Amino acid sequence: MKKIQEYTQLIEESLTAQNFNHQPSELYEPISYILSLGGKRLRPALCLAATDLFGGEVKKAIKPALAIEIFHNFSLVHDDIMDAAPLRRGMATVHKKWDDNIAILSGDAMLVKAYQYVAQVSPEILPRVLELFSQTAIEVCEGQQYDLNFESLDDVKEEDYLKMIKLKTSVLLGCALKLGAFIANASEEDAQAIYDFGLNIGIAFQIQDDILDAFGESDKFGKLSGGDILNDKKTILMIYAQSHSHEIGKWFGDKKEAEEKIEAVKKLFVECGAKAYAEKRMHDYYDKAIINLNSISVKSEMQQELADFAKYLILRDV
Repeated sequence: MKKIQEYTQLIEESLTAQNFNHQPSELYEPISYILSLGGKRLRPALCLAATDLFGGEVKKAIKPALAIEIFHNFSLVHDDIMDAAPLRRGMATVHKKWDDNIAILSGDAMLVKAYQYVAQVSPEILPRVLELFSQTAIEVCEGQQYDLNFESLDDVKEEDYLKMIKLKTSVLLGCALKLGAFIANASEEDAQAIYDFGLNIGIAFQIQDDILDAFGESDKFGKLSGGDILNDKKTILMIYAQSHSHEIGKWFGDKKEAEEKIEAVKKLFVECGAKAYAEKRMHDYYDKAIINLNSISVKSEMQQELADFAKYLILRDV
């Protein structure tokens, strides 16, 4: 993944070079803060990689790629408020460091900034790019609303969960890749294939994220381990466990003994087969993603880089 790592570094340097030191400082400091916390920069790097894959000029993709990263971080700022999350990437979330009102307003400003950046593509592709970006933005909001709806529903089906994570997580990966394809003037068929690659690897990524939330180490994962369990979130683990364990229900709504609850539910996830099932479904979507990638008409080293990248996503422990 040498080139993708280079693109990740290029995105990091490009973000650092952006100037968000404006007034009022209460609006702009949280933007600089959340962007300075790092993160994997996967989505913008994928935009550059797709531009490269289809023979485009990577330099032209930098500002649109930054738009993807700024939009992603905007969604995290607002998600953290809704989830009452204290940590993001091992540091205080924006609403904890400042307050909810500042976090909401700074997030709104980030969304506007994202549009300013993505609009800097060439005029010939601007209508298609804005249509793609806007559709993706509304789908991410739909996914978040489904996620919120699930909190008050006792019976969430696996297909509902998969639809939710496709909207909340996968479409932005697909958008980043398709945006890069647009910039490189790829064919409609290839642009769709690379988008579908992003969708499927994004679902695999989120399933792995859910597994890591339960079984990962907090110091590596950057979030409190077991947070989804404490909040009774309807992850694929919980959905499967509800159908295969008679004991899982007694832990719903129980937050008095957090550590005891987390350990007990994790044990049930293993015993009833939920963890093994989630891992299988993750690999199913990984396999679909590789089929999408191999269907692309262009053959280059970047194709193998993207395949290696997909494998990294499902094998990661952070």
